[in-house]
Amino acid sequence: MTPPTPRLFLIRHGETEWSLNGRHTGTSDIPLTVRGEEQIKSKANILVGEGRPIDPQNLCVAIVSPRQRAHRTFHLLFEHLPKVPDHIIDESVREWDYGKYEGLFKHEILAIDPKWEIWRDGCPGGESAQEMSNRVDCVIAKVREYHRQYFEEGKGTRDVLIIAHGHFNRVLISRWIRFELALGTRFNVEPGGVSVLSYNHNSLDEPALNALNLYAALK
Repeated sequence: MTPPTPRLFLIRHGETEWSLNGRHTGTSDIPLTVRGEEQIKSKANILVGEGRPIDPQNLCVAIVSPRQRAHRTFHLLFEHLPKVPDHIIDESVREWDYGKYEGLFKHEILAIDPKWEIWRDGCPGGESAQEMSNRVDCVIAKVREYHRQYFEEGKGTRDVLIIAHGHFNRVLISRWIRFELALGTRFNVEPGGVSVLSYNHNSLDEPALNALNLYAALK
């Protein structure tokens, strides 16, 4: 009997002051706002628990960015349960390193470089577009190996969870479905939004996007 198709739940952290006002937040360790915490708490009972979309019994691994906005989001999602699942704090799922543009608004960056486009130019003193694509590809390879072991060898369980960031998640969605990272500009990933990545036709050779911005507070 073929097991259920494996899935990746990809969640952006809740709202921060800088995500609200549009500053580029990479390495800066900005906390969630009160509203950001409520965004996550309000969906936790719907999203997480036995028989819910994210069932801890189905979690093979949870990977969380080291930034406090992501780590806090993870704990808020699971705090209503008797036990918080084991999880890995991993720099590989950190936000794009904005380098010299850290903390700046887009209009401030365009005043420095009027032709700047992150999807093409990356960030001086931070990560180039190619470096970002390479890093995300390594994360995807790890996720797909978890999925392969479950689906083909019966090892582990069905689902992987990643709690990360806006640009990171947009790049990952693009690369998961085998497009260039620049396709990420076509996806809006809202604070607290849940994306579901899986496969078509029960085939690990057909990666697919199943859902985008589930449970998000859409503007």
